[in-house]
Amino acid sequence: MTIDDCFVLGYLTKAHGLAGELQALFDVDDLSQYENIDTLWVERFGSLIPYKVEYVHPLMHKRNRVIVKLAGIDHIDQAETLAKSKLYLPLSMLPPLEGENAFYYHEVIGFQIIDEERGALGTVNTIYDLESNVLISMIYRGKEVLIPIHDAFILRVDRDKQSLHVRLPEGLLEVYLESNQDEEADDGFFEIDIL
Repeated sequence: MTIDDCFVLGYLTKAHGLAGELQALFDVDDLSQYENIDTLWVERFGSLIPYKVEYVHPLMHKRNRVIVKLAGIDHIDQAETLAKSKLYLPLSMLPPLEGENAFYYHEVIGFQIIDEERGALGTVNTIYDLESNVLISMIYRGKEVLIPIHDAFILRVDRDKQSLHVRLPEGLLEVYLESNQDEEADDGFFEIDIL
């Protein structure tokens, strides 16, 4: 199993107790879909190591946080060596998406971004999944441009042509281009008005 065959489920945050349990964050919409998994792949030094899962228990009042017990990890010292490791599952375990324009973030990396007015703009470099917003990053005229993932802006996903059709918010590109023009105009000199 390679990283390309998998998606990031989340990561192990820290040891929990003395018996080898770990706290983990599962970066998912529906935690209940992952409570009965039998194997997790843990990234260690660039490789994926499979671990049998003894149990997964959600932490009450902590969104997407769980206690996970991995087979063979029976002491706090062993658990601490796995803390901060990313967790992976095979792509085949992704639940089906609902809606014709729904997509998983990882699948649109490299897709061409096509604006309904301007045409082809660039490609999806990465997705920033922030607490307050999810943003598509692309390079346009040498500048990073961030596009909010929102139903009003994403018109269509074409998996066959690997393209993402968008309607950019008014003035979005100009904001990034203006900051570029301001940098070009700043030649290191400034004017002083003498009265």
